[in-house]
Parts: sequence; C-alpha cells; structure tokens
Amino acid sequence: MSVKEIDSDSFDGFIAKGNVVVDFHAEWCGPCKMMAPHFKKAAETINDVKFGKIDVDGNQEIASRFDVMSIPTTIFFKDGEMVDQHTGAMGFEEIKKKINAAF
Repeated sequence: MSVKEIDSDSFDGFIAKGNVVVDFHAEWCGPCKMMAPHFKKAAETINDVKFGKIDVDGNQEIASRFDVMSIPTTIFFKDGEMVDQHTGAMGFEEIKKKINAAF
C-alpha cells in the first residue's frame, strides 16, 4: 500500500475501519522529512495496516482534536479509536515495533 494524503474532510472516514497509522507532519519540519522514507517503506511492506499523512498547518482542527503539540506525531487507530501515540521521528524498525504493539 501507499501512504494516503488525508485532510480534515477525509480524516474520519480514513480512520473509521481497521488498523490505521497517521503521521501528523508539516512541509517545513526537518524531522518529518527524515521520517518520511521510513514511513513510506512501512506502508509498502506492512499489508494489514492503512497509512496516512496529514499536514498540521492545513488541518489544525484535527491536530488539536488529538492534542498534537509537536511534530512529527504518529497516532495509531483501531476502528476509529486511538490506541497509541508517538511524538518524534521514528525509523522503519521502530515504526514496525509500534505497529506490532498497537495491533
């Protein structure tokens, strides 16, 4: 699977069913840019999880709904409910470990 760009209009529908990982990021964020290829690799290699990215600058209401104060923040959802949250950049192996723990 690929990483889907989501926004405030598509967010709730995207997280509603299944195991979902969302990267809250911004274009200007250095750590977000460092994490992006690892997040993409996870999306391409882990089949039973949906991966999405949401830009906090254009979707502040979603970011504030989940108390995202620093980026990157990665939130793990199961059937629309938040089950875990991680703040800071992660490498591929750390993303995999967090997914295995969350789901």
